[in-house]
Amino acid sequence: KILRLYSIMRTSTTIVASLAAFFTNVADSFTPQSQLLITRPQNVAPLSMAITEGNGGGVVITGSAGGVGFAYAGEFMDRGYDVVICDIKNCSTAAKVLTERHPNGRVFHTTCDVSDSKSVEAMGKFASTKLGNIGYWINNAGINGGRRSLMDVPMSTVELVVKVNLMGVLIGTKVAMDIMKNQAGFTGEIFNTVGSGVKGGGTPGYACYGATKRGLPQLTASLVKELDEGVQGYEKKEIAGTINIHSLSPGMVFTKLLLDDSTPELRKFPFGVLAAQPEEVAADLVPKIVAKKTNGSSVEYLTTDKILTKFFERFILQKKSEYIDDDGNVIKVPGSQYDEDGVRALY
Repeated sequence: KILRLYSIMRTSTTIVASLAAFFTNVADSFTPQSQLLITRPQNVAPLSMAITEGNGGGVVITGSAGGVGFAYAGEFMDRGYDVVICDIKNCSTAAKVLTERHPNGRVFHTTCDVSDSKSVEAMGKFASTKLGNIGYWINNAGINGGRRSLMDVPMSTVELVVKVNLMGVLIGTKVAMDIMKNQAGFTGEIFNTVGSGVKGGGTPGYACYGATKRGLPQLTASLVKELDEGVQGYEKKEIAGTINIHSLSPGMVFTKLLLDDSTPELRKFPFGVLAAQPEEVAADLVPKIVAKKTNGSSVEYLTTDKILTKFFERFILQKKSEYIDDDGNVIKVPGSQYDEDGVRALY
């Protein structure tokens, strides 16, 4: 019996490991700390909490009126950072809530259409004025266009997904680089958010979304080479500041982007096993974002270790999901508000 139990455990572990390797790709689907005291830019008033993590520069987060972008802002503010949140919709209520919940940092808000270069340039000027040096720029805004066959997607939606997810990141990165190159003696970090399709696997129902996310690693890799080595045939330009560009993978997050048009089957698996709440993801990723890293790094929530743990808990220990019931319905927490797709309101 002992030998039989051992054999079963070995087989189960092998299955879980294989599933974890496979779902490292799926995880992207649905998306040493310094002890040095950082001094803030002289043109920015000091806050109540000294910053002991990261470079101490201000933070810009696109698409941050809600979801994981809103949660990122709170985590940065808890660490004493000044943050600019922006979204295509009005962010004033989000900013008010962040101020109330996270008094250690300050938040500034503005509207911004990431698919419009003029709008992003205006937001960049606003951010520079409010923050001084910009230490972290997170290109977080994104849409999926709904889950359906490409043949059934209106052309206007195709254009919008590409404009927001791909052009938006290109424009945001360009504006951030133009600012950061002039920040003398300071390092600015840009994070481009990846998601389903990033590693090349098919994304049926999300062809537009997957195609836009597939292009982002290529963009990041190209810019890392340009920054480190320059462009062949051209003299490498010296810039006053230092710029690093990275990939950011929040994995599967219980937001509108994930739950919109989802089915009970999808909600049971993989969402019920691998997805997390915005606050969980932000609490994990922000310390990784501010940790010292080399140019071209990848920051992930759903690491292989985390996937293995979640699979072991679900399939070996038979632990049930905190967020999805056995019928594939969202488990609603008493006192919280949810929309028709089961997305919990963060404020």
